[in-house]
Amino acid sequence: MSTYKAKVFVTLKPSILDPQGRTVERALSHLEHGNVAGVRVGKYIELTLHGTRAEVEAQLKDITENVLSNPVMEDARWELEGA
Repeated sequence: MSTYKAKVFVTLKPSILDPQGRTVERALSHLEHGNVAGVRVGKYIELTLHGTRAEVEAQLKDITENVLSNPVMEDARWELEGA
């Protein structure tokens, strides 16, 4: 049984408005970073999983799609590396 470290990235789909991103963009502009545009805010989650690579990948796919993200509004991707 191996140990793996997963990194999950969840972002809003491009068609979904991102009020938090707009707030960050305005704040940056007020802080004299007016050249920054298109700010989008997302989530980053780290997990440690144990098992075979195939088991871990299947479990991670399920967790990412059904627990950590809302597939209607969000895109999610993950990276897996041996720990």
